[in-house]
Amino acid sequence: MTTMTPDEIRRELGENARAPHGTARNAHAEALGAAAEATGDRVLFRRALVVMIEAYEYSAERTKMVVPFARLLQEYDRDPGAFASHEVHRLFWRFKWVAGRIVESPEIPLTAVDGWLTDMERRYRLAGYSERAVRQAEFYLADATGDHARMERAITGWAAAERDAMSDCHACEINTQGWYWARKGNDARAIEVWQPVLTDGLGCMEEPHRVLAHALLPLVRLGRTDEARTYHLRGHRMVRGKESLLRSVGEHIEFCALTGNESRGLEILAEHAGHLGPLADVESQMEFAGGVLVLLRRLTDLGHGDGPTVAYQGRNRSVKELYELLFAAATDIAARFDARNGTALVSQRLVDRIGQQPLVGVLPLGVRSAQLPSAPLPAQATGGPTATERGTAEGGRTEPDFAELVDRARAARQQGHPSADGLWAEVARLAETGGVGTGDADLSDPAVAGDLLVHRAATAASTGDPAARSLYAEAAVSYRAAGQHSRASHAQLAIAGCATQFDAEPAEIRDLLAAAMRSAQVLDETDPERLRRILGAELTTLRIESHLRERATDEPESPVDHRLVGELEGFVAAYGNEPAALTAGPRSVADLVANSELLLAKLALTIDDLDRSVPLLSSAARRLLAAEQPWDAVEPLSIQASVLAARGELEAAESIARTALGHAAELTEGADQAGVRLTLADILLRRGERAEEAVLHALEATHWLDQAGLAATSGAGARLLLARAYAAAERPAEAAEVLQSALPDLLEHGEGEGVQARELLGGLLRELHDPRAAAEQYLLAAETAKGWDEPRFEAGLAHSAAEALAAARLHGEAEVAYGRTLELWRGAGGSPVAEVRVLRSLAWLAAEEVEDEESGAGIVRARGLMEQALAVVDGSEEPGMRYELAQTRQQLARLLQGTLPEGEDDSSPEASRATREQMVGLFDQAAALYTEFADDALDERFQCVAYAAWTEEELGRADSAIARVTALITELAALEGDRATDLKNRAERLLDQLG
Repeated sequence: MTTMTPDEIRRELGENARAPHGTARNAHAEALGAAAEATGDRVLFRRALVVMIEAYEYSAERTKMVVPFARLLQEYDRDPGAFASHEVHRLFWRFKWVAGRIVESPEIPLTAVDGWLTDMERRYRLAGYSERAVRQAEFYLADATGDHARMERAITGWAAAERDAMSDCHACEINTQGWYWARKGNDARAIEVWQPVLTDGLGCMEEPHRVLAHALLPLVRLGRTDEARTYHLRGHRMVRGKESLLRSVGEHIEFCALTGNESRGLEILAEHAGHLGPLADVESQMEFAGGVLVLLRRLTDLGHGDGPTVAYQGRNRSVKELYELLFAAATDIAARFDARNGTALVSQRLVDRIGQQPLVGVLPLGVRSAQLPSAPLPAQATGGPTATERGTAEGGRTEPDFAELVDRARAARQQGHPSADGLWAEVARLAETGGVGTGDADLSDPAVAGDLLVHRAATAASTGDPAARSLYAEAAVSYRAAGQHSRASHAQLAIAGCATQFDAEPAEIRDLLAAAMRSAQVLDETDPERLRRILGAELTTLRIESHLRERATDEPESPVDHRLVGELEGFVAAYGNEPAALTAGPRSVADLVANSELLLAKLALTIDDLDRSVPLLSSAARRLLAAEQPWDAVEPLSIQASVLAARGELEAAESIARTALGHAAELTEGADQAGVRLTLADILLRRGERAEEAVLHALEATHWLDQAGLAATSGAGARLLLARAYAAAERPAEAAEVLQSALPDLLEHGEGEGVQARELLGGLLRELHDPRAAAEQYLLAAETAKGWDEPRFEAGLAHSAAEALAAARLHGEAEVAYGRTLELWRGAGGSPVAEVRVLRSLAWLAAEEVEDEESGAGIVRARGLMEQALAVVDGSEEPGMRYELAQTRQQLARLLQGTLPEGEDDSSPEASRATREQMVGLFDQAAALYTEFADDALDERFQCVAYAAWTEEELGRADSAIARVTALITELAALEGDRATDLKNRAERLLDQLG
């Protein structure tokens, strides 16, 4: 570096100032500083010191800025006159940085820290600045040392002093002031102070990043969990990968650990594992590690101590191993601070932080996180007794009475209630653990044995275990021994179902179905279940026979088994009007008829017969509600709502979806709960109303699906809907965070869903001012859509990619993408509107080509492209084309305006005058076309009149300019509405300027 010339150093200093923050930038700044000092050029050396200080400030080596700042201060004291006014301002501004950072180095004695503060106060007073920034720096010192009296004096003086040119940005001040109240335990006051940064848009380079992280736990403690979730999703996106914000990253990890999102915390840790080692800024190292330690302790408490985490110090570490290593490093740093401060405050704060208990059970975040493996929960983790220590408390049993539980399970089964499965699972658990207790029901009862066998059989069937069939057979034997022939008949029908599930021979299946029917028919005439058993066997036989016919045919002639449709219609006609079918109670067969109608509706929907499905779904729901089984009515109601939405009957669809949601409270299956909520959320989005409510329903649905183990399948689709809802609610950061987490799963669901997800994500990333990442998503989506039957999909995606590349200032890549888009639109049979927009975009890119500035080739090409665009739309009478014609003429005029020389540089005044005349003509032509669109194009028309007026003024025709604006004011005055009034006011101001 010492051999570099001053010009080379200056050039590299400029390049380094634009480089990403981090250790590489810092190291380069240090080398450039040494090279600059070696030249003996004091101005260059001062500039190098400034570049070094700024590099440190936004990295994990902030505390290293003290040395270059001290050198810069020496330069100033040696020759103050050598510093320009702006350099002096920057010097004093950076004094605040150093005063705030120096206390974060435990090796610097408190006397030295106080010395810096004293010097800062003296210099600020001599320079005429207020003491506001000084008192703020003093506050940091008082808080670090636990000097509460000094802290109160400092914050009081800080608030009383006037804001001036040395005051921190308002957002940064609010950050610290709110943090002060949070430190005092006043969460509500902290959130109130932070509000301008959290919600009102106040910010800077590191705000609201830090405040969003600080607010997480206070909000959860206040019960404002929706806001906490929002700020986590927004804030984590802002701090991700930023060295200078590792403390905030640690707070996000801590938040996950204390809200039941440990898996999400591990994922964030994995993203930042490279920063777990020693840092120059040891306080940042300790604070970041503190958040990680909260997570690791929580994982240990949950029984995951031996589970994997991330690589550290050369090899992968378990939870316990990483905890021990980080704890040792963090407590060592805390001890160094305490030794310097003469207190135990820092160590105590660290211990208190690590020891926090969860604030809520689970706070659903909506993002996809890998599920933690099941692990035994250590007794010591809960602080409660072990299983062998559990006994009675005040004479009450800790386990439910077995006989009572069996009665409840049977009653729920008889009612068809969703809780029946869970109750039988609890009965089985008690039977296995010996917690039967006292009561009439016990394991020697063959009826109870049959019930337990049915539960085991149903569980086996749901997991694909062929043992289900033999278990049902054993259950039938037990029921007959108990004299419960109706239950035995039901078990026998289940045997036929299992034989079908596991692909038994058709003849065997039919024999089993016939046996089940006979067992139902021989039931005593007085048996209240006889009719249900017979109809149940009949309906099951219809469905299994349809399945067998499908098995026997390689390619069915129709997607619908018309024979089954006819049989089901006959079933409904035969039993749907029976009085018992509409009566609540054990004799009711309404649910069987309703199930037939529901199946008929689904069959109709397979061939898109929406009109036929609606009355069937309505009737099925009505029967189930009349039978006092509202939980079973949820499915037909939810499907009916979706069908009505597809037919455009959104108001009716919403009403029915809300009815379904009202009946869903007792559903215990996550997928069922999720389905009705997703239906309602989708309808709300279709209506374009209540997007925030749609967010809540979709968020709840993702939680239910995750709990059901469906995160990668149905959960991915739910997250796509959740992202759409967030986007509709104008919350793009949350939408992008959710969608990016689900994208790998969505890509597995097929090309269509993958393209839809990437397109939505691209739009969100553009809205979040990340056009380069947006372009990547659009290009990947376009690549997937290549070769589809409809080429317009690929063309539209390529067009979006080109626009994003242009926004990212990647002009070469953008031009290639626009060229490809043009080919695709033309190959798709022509889309004049899209084609003309691509040509205009290419024209503007050509106009910005710096390499052709001297020859003017870029401008010539740009004008040629605009002329091509005019040729595409000129002469059309179609409204959309005429609007594009107006746009093209207006943009061509603006393009010409950019070719005019400025001031006295005009070497060809006649050519410039001709260009301005052409511009006026183009603006007038565009304005005339915009009049065809009345109020919808008022803004565009105003722009054309304003530009034409200014151009005429430049041509020396001020009277004509004033006349055209006056005419526009008169026209706008006759129109109603806020927009017309606003434009009239702007036109009047323009008239004053022209005058």
